[in-house]
Amino acid sequence: MAEEKEMSFLDHLEELRWHVIRSLFAVVVLTIIAFIKAPWIFQNIIFAVARPDFIFFDWMCSLGKLTGAEETLCVTEIPFKIQSRQMTGQFTMHIASSLFMGFVFAFPYVVWEIWRFIKPGLMSKERNYSRGAVFFISLLFFLGVSFGYFIMSPLAVYFLSNYRISDMISNEFDITSYVSTIITLVFGSGILFQLPIVVYFLTKIGFVTPAFLRQYRKHAIVIILIIAAIITPPDPFSQTIIGIPLYILYEFSILISAMVVRQQEREDREADKRYNT
Repeated sequence: MAEEKEMSFLDHLEELRWHVIRSLFAVVVLTIIAFIKAPWIFQNIIFAVARPDFIFFDWMCSLGKLTGAEETLCVTEIPFKIQSRQMTGQFTMHIASSLFMGFVFAFPYVVWEIWRFIKPGLMSKERNYSRGAVFFISLLFFLGVSFGYFIMSPLAVYFLSNYRISDMISNEFDITSYVSTIITLVFGSGILFQLPIVVYFLTKIGFVTPAFLRQYRKHAIVIILIIAAIITPPDPFSQTIIGIPLYILYEFSILISAMVVRQQEREDREADKRYNT
């Protein structure tokens, strides 16, 4: 096939350039759309996590009614104001939030373009191993983004807006700080949810094994708790809500690693049979 012919280093750079250009074009187009729709996005997406009627707070209130902790888990007010204390504050966050939205929605296409660049350099066996990579990378990314938006962001906003070291201090957050926090939590979750994909490829190249992951499970739990403490408000409830999904991802990664090892062992046995016959 034409795409599989041997290419020079400059040809590879040219090919990479066009993949990057197409990816950037997709991001820019979606960023422009998000920029135009910014008033709706800020009102219904970015600021929505700071309202008591956000879906996460409805879930928590329902849990409170079931467990008898309605007064604790039902949120009626989130006491803070958002201000812009810099002349360029609103404009900068308008651009930053639009660029973030553009990248999130263009993510599957960007991954697909990267895959198209990498694919011709893979052996047929490696291509079979990587089948569905774009789908699963995108799926895990959107699961992480959803987790960051629907759970982590409202938790952080609620905790930080209610945290006070003195009644003389009122919480009036700058829009730059607020939007940056939401973007960091959402995007960070999307990246963290790529753990199974990373483990899959590390197992393929023999860098990790299921035995290794099981042996260092306790160490992984400590690391997960540290990550949860870093990216969440400093309270045990928030850290637990973040830590549990990360631990489940780790256990899922062990299963994926074991599946890869079994598949490789089966293929090695079949290769030995063919060689012996």
